[in-house]
Amino acid sequence: MLRMTRRLRRGLVALGLTVVVISALGSCALRTMTVAGVPTIAPRAALPSVDPARLRADVEKLSLGFPGRSYGAPQVLDVAAAWIGDELRAMGASPADQPFTVEKVTYRNVLAHFGPETGPRVVVGAHYDAAEGFPAADDNASGVAALLALSRVWAKQPPGARVDVVFWSLEEPPSYATDAMGSVHHARALVKQGVAIRAVLSLETLGTYDDTPGSQHFPAPGLGLLYPDRGDFVAVVGDTGCGPLLAEVKGAMRGAGTIPVHAMAGPAWVPGIDWSDHRSYRPFGVPAVMITDTAPFRNPRYHTADDRPDRLDYVRLAKATQAVWAAVDHLAR
Repeated sequence: MLRMTRRLRRGLVALGLTVVVISALGSCALRTMTVAGVPTIAPRAALPSVDPARLRADVEKLSLGFPGRSYGAPQVLDVAAAWIGDELRAMGASPADQPFTVEKVTYRNVLAHFGPETGPRVVVGAHYDAAEGFPAADDNASGVAALLALSRVWAKQPPGARVDVVFWSLEEPPSYATDAMGSVHHARALVKQGVAIRAVLSLETLGTYDDTPGSQHFPAPGLGLLYPDRGDFVAVVGDTGCGPLLAEVKGAMRGAGTIPVHAMAGPAWVPGIDWSDHRSYRPFGVPAVMITDTAPFRNPRYHTADDRPDRLDYVRLAKATQAVWAAVDHLAR
């Protein structure tokens, strides 16, 4: 009886959370949360080719070649940042470090840009540090590999508007949700410079997919009524103030036709809504969203030593990367 009572209590708590989430979003809750009714936006050009083997090579290099790349090992992060810079230079870009200091230690973001020098910018980023020194293949070598692949495309075929790529440091704990995050320093610098920002897209864990029924989980059980129960899609996630951007990104990614895409807008206090670097830009009023495989809501290896390169799906990572390209191509028109 006690076991049943506890189980019932947990169920009621979860149901209550779902009701609170939906109530907080108002009478159009279901439509708002799923960003429903979004028209598909067809790409204006052929999708670029993205090589799954190259994605794997980059994931393996970052996740296995720089062990311990975390807050407590700044020298390892420096070597990883240098590798990212070398990759950008090899494709013809001109990368720059953005150093910042946390507790008297210097860390760095790595920046580059493509397209016109002036005009409103689209910022696309991925963090390259790892939690607790884990390999962190999905979180977030997958995002870094996707961003390098996109950069190679833009180096050959410049976008119509300026696209800034940024490889952030210190997204993971103990920096997460503090002013120590590399993305906070980047956001402040852009605002101080008065840069017009069209959108910020954070590429966060993009390599885990699972077609098994029940493989996809959610921060509240009721959300399972609104989304698929198979982890076979990419999610575009942001707070309720980013609805228009979520709709545009979802529509353009779906237009690529490479991978299923869903979107969710919710209050920042809903677990998962602000779990990436996009959170750093929102206090400045900058539209910013996360593109993700949903991390721990799908990947049981998240933040463990088992988050290794051989566990990722590189074919679907390539398809997700093509979909992101379509979204940026639309935003850069």
